[in-house]
Amino acid sequence: MLTRRRAIKSLGIGLSAAGLGFSPLLRAQGNVASRQPLNIPALESGTFSAGTTNFDLSLQRGSHSFLPGLSTETLGINGNYLGPTLRFKRNQKVALQVSNKIGEPSTLHWHGFHLPPTADGGPHQEIAANQVWNPSFDVVQFAGTYWYHSHVMHKAGSQVYKGLAGMIILEDDEQDVALPSNYGVDDIPVILQDRRFGDDGSFLYMNRYEDQVMGMMGDTILVNGTVNPVVTTGTKLLRLRLLNGSNARTYNLGFSDNREFYQVASDGGFLESAVPLTRLTLAVAERAEILVQFDPGEEATLVNVALPPAFPEFPGAMSEMMRAQNAQTFDVLHFRAEASLQDNGKPPSSQLTEIYRLPESAATNVRTFRLGMGNGMRSGDDAGPGRGARNGRGGGFGGGQFSINGRRMAENYINERIQFNTTEIWELTNTSPMMHPFHVHNGQFQVLDRNGSPPPENEMGWKDTVQVGADEIVRIIMRFTDYRDEENPYMYHCHILEHEDRGMMGQFVIV
Repeated sequence: MLTRRRAIKSLGIGLSAAGLGFSPLLRAQGNVASRQPLNIPALESGTFSAGTTNFDLSLQRGSHSFLPGLSTETLGINGNYLGPTLRFKRNQKVALQVSNKIGEPSTLHWHGFHLPPTADGGPHQEIAANQVWNPSFDVVQFAGTYWYHSHVMHKAGSQVYKGLAGMIILEDDEQDVALPSNYGVDDIPVILQDRRFGDDGSFLYMNRYEDQVMGMMGDTILVNGTVNPVVTTGTKLLRLRLLNGSNARTYNLGFSDNREFYQVASDGGFLESAVPLTRLTLAVAERAEILVQFDPGEEATLVNVALPPAFPEFPGAMSEMMRAQNAQTFDVLHFRAEASLQDNGKPPSSQLTEIYRLPESAATNVRTFRLGMGNGMRSGDDAGPGRGARNGRGGGFGGGQFSINGRRMAENYINERIQFNTTEIWELTNTSPMMHPFHVHNGQFQVLDRNGSPPPENEMGWKDTVQVGADEIVRIIMRFTDYRDEENPYMYHCHILEHEDRGMMGQFVIV
């Protein structure tokens, strides 16, 4: 068995940071001999009939060999693990037939899409075992990288962990941007996940105390379900569609040689222009499209670089857990360029698109949302059951709950009622000791500021999930148009799935 010391030694970069992990990665990704070709999920474009593009999706049980000689029981969509990449086109109507064959209730949520709440795939659109759900909607989003995943009440975390998720690529014929677009060749889907396995190959889920607190983090990195993957490229330029499909882990991505790359899109489509970066932090559910260049015969590795601890050091398990969060350095995906490469372009130097910035003056209402945690971390206005010291960032005596504005999610309680055809500012305040990725259903928003300062350049596009750090106040602005429904709600929640499952979620209707 690979020991902790040998695993860290084999990573080859950031060794001092790698040693910080409360639960270090035991299966290092840097073993050259065990590299496997990156799995590319099948591309499904649907069938066109009577003005509608139709997709058939089957939620099913299966098994997959992630580790040599071991078989893992999984869930998948039209396959054993994960689902096909769905290709939508802007302004088309899509109809999806979703058959649930996993023997328990489930859902599929179309993450990032502006659509009627009855087609959203949240907890209220539960598909019973052996039943079929038939949502349909008009695709009105901009070209970009989106995804779909289970959102069933209280079990989204376990179902996504076992494989109920997939990518959606949305194309727009009117956005004439010359970027690599040959799927699986120079346009590569990269679904990032971390998993933990038992000695028999089974998925281990929520079997430690820290899983209850921080959310489920694994010790093995998967990319499109592949352990220790490698991509062999025959082109000079690659477009990587990055999706953080993990349950709780945040990735801080860069390349092993610190080469520059270019972010061209975020959650809701293209940025106005390509943003040069050497590091990119992606929280759960966030997406980014990046461009990276290679020379003939060159090799490089996409790596995760440990994030510095954002929590004070003091005796006790709570401080150790918080300081160890996302504090591991490891390889993610290796690239090997062929001796001769096709010249398929360069990162764009001109404007990609024009983004209309929603003016604050257009907002007719401001709402506040306070993100709070339990499990010994009472904070903010969440008194929770029992009594104990509180210091605003955790360390209290037990009690508390995972909540927004002091309330846990309840399916029969509408937290917010929003006037149709209005623009609102939402002020997100994190009173807990760890970052929460905040996701709003029903489309895309824009980030106004972080603690009063403008967001970084690569957060100036359309977003549906935003990182809210401990002690941070983030303001977002969003329009509520097209769909008025006083009975059927949309969700907003922390996208650390175990936090969502345990109550850090609310719902709103548009009236």
